[in-house]
Amino acid sequence: MLWIAVVSRWIHIGTAIVLVGGLAFLRFVLGPAAAQLPDEAHERLRELVLAKWKRFIHGGIALFLISGFYNYLVVLAPMHKKDALYHALMGTKILIAFAIFFLSSALVGRSKAFAGMRANPKLWQGIILALAAVVIGISGYAKVALKGTTPAAPVAVSSSAE
Repeated sequence: MLWIAVVSRWIHIGTAIVLVGGLAFLRFVLGPAAAQLPDEAHERLRELVLAKWKRFIHGGIALFLISGFYNYLVVLAPMHKKDALYHALMGTKILIAFAIFFLSSALVGRSKAFAGMRANPKLWQGIILALAAVVIGISGYAKVALKGTTPAAPVAVSSSAE
């Protein structure tokens, strides 16, 4: 079952790279370049990009939920059974991720309730990127500073006497 854990981790990290990298590209490259276009062309480009990006957002959220909960509940939680700090950090990370999912969905959605957010995408994209940086920081800290109490995979023990 090690292969499932490896594939799940790869999907989780790959999704993060695509979504965070894609958002950074939208915020710092495509957005400023598109602002140079005439209003009609700018609006048409925005509609086309959002239609495609929405699929990435919703698919990415699904992949994050599936792989994230598998990685946490099946792979990592058993290694950190009595590590309160680890579980507190993972809980914080999950809550921040839910906030990111909500904000991202609001920015690509059509609900009139979030039209104000969509009117200022630079601000909200920046907030999402900042929250993503916090999630990445928590993950990095937990990976480096909080080693598990049991090994992730069985360790081979030599039966020969030395």
